[in-house]
Amino acid sequence: MKYIMMMQFGVAGWKEGNITNWKPEEVKKNMDYLIALNNELVASGEMVQTEGLGGPETMKIVRAGSGKPVVTDGPFPESKEFLAGFWIVDVETAERAQEIAALISALPGPGGKPANLPIEVRPVMKHTGTEHTL
Repeated sequence: MKYIMMMQFGVAGWKEGNITNWKPEEVKKNMDYLIALNNELVASGEMVQTEGLGGPETMKIVRAGSGKPVVTDGPFPESKEFLAGFWIVDVETAERAQEIAALISALPGPGGKPANLPIEVRPVMKHTGTEHTL
């Protein structure tokens, strides 16, 4: 079954201490960890796709308008977190998806300590042409 794992990052933390403020060795440790984890998921056949996303300063919120889309900067002012990236994996059990999410959450942050970022895990629905199922 496919699962999407969405990495949330704090808006305040992004503004105050985003990765551009990390020491070069902290960035390298973080990226090396993610590259190794992603390579393991590819080697195991569990990786479907992964992507990092631009920060909140690049976000746009789009709503249907009268004749043309209404576009505003995002995230919503009340947002405390934003979607920083995602993984889609194909695994046998929900427990395995949760194990992978915990590994992602443990990526090194400043000072090399585990970042402990929240990772939302959700099953991806199957589309059969006429219906959607889990």
